[in-house]
Amino acid sequence: MKSASRNKSVGDAVSVSRKKKGNQRLPLQKRRPFVSATFAMTVDGKITTRDFTPVDFTSREDKQHLFRQRAIADAVLIGHSTLKHDNVRLGISEDLRQNRIEHGRTPAPLRVIVSNKGEIDSQLKLFQWDVSRILIFSTERMPKEVRTALKGKATLHLTKSRDIDLAEMLKILGRDYQVRRVACEGGPILFRSMLECGLIDELNLTIAPYLFGGADAPTLTGLSKEFLPASVHCVMKNMRVVGDECFLTYRIKSRA
Repeated sequence: MKSASRNKSVGDAVSVSRKKKGNQRLPLQKRRPFVSATFAMTVDGKITTRDFTPVDFTSREDKQHLFRQRAIADAVLIGHSTLKHDNVRLGISEDLRQNRIEHGRTPAPLRVIVSNKGEIDSQLKLFQWDVSRILIFSTERMPKEVRTALKGKATLHLTKSRDIDLAEMLKILGRDYQVRRVACEGGPILFRSMLECGLIDELNLTIAPYLFGGADAPTLTGLSKEFLPASVHCVMKNMRVVGDECFLTYRIKSRA
């Protein structure tokens, strides 16, 4: 799982259509991909400090846990602000790459970026490492110079609407790219938006033995003082303790 900085995304928030598209009783080809989110937080529920600077507060086991979640997915999903702050490549370790190849899969999952404004730096590490295909879901607000800079580096999906429809994005991933499982790595604004749309199926949560404190340090759903439109019920699937860290897996109960 990622460190605190890997979970933050406070700018370029992804606001979306609230239409819910569940998987219940739909034929396989019409179901959206299964979405599993992975986060790390302190004992007091903070995913980074109030300065939003990179803070590496989790163990090697937690980082391997993040890689394993990526490796079992067909696509890794991340918000642009989180990507910009952390400048990660979204890769996996060599042993996990080989395991995917041995099972007839691509060496690494697709890398998917979401950004309403589309002001993406083409020099980020992600674009310098040709480990897997990169897809960007944005709007026609993306500047022309950015589109030019990204040509040949990523496949662009631009909508005419002001904000990205995350449900439609998942539909495209499933229909056009045969994605069946998505590993969502935040940040919290993207995670909250997907929760509000009923698009999160599972939450992997590592609790690290630290206390950050402070009202200005974000939680899993960001800094918003507003409650979610409806409470989200989590059902525990698994729990394990390694050293001083607790690894939890929850199923997100459908509101339907």
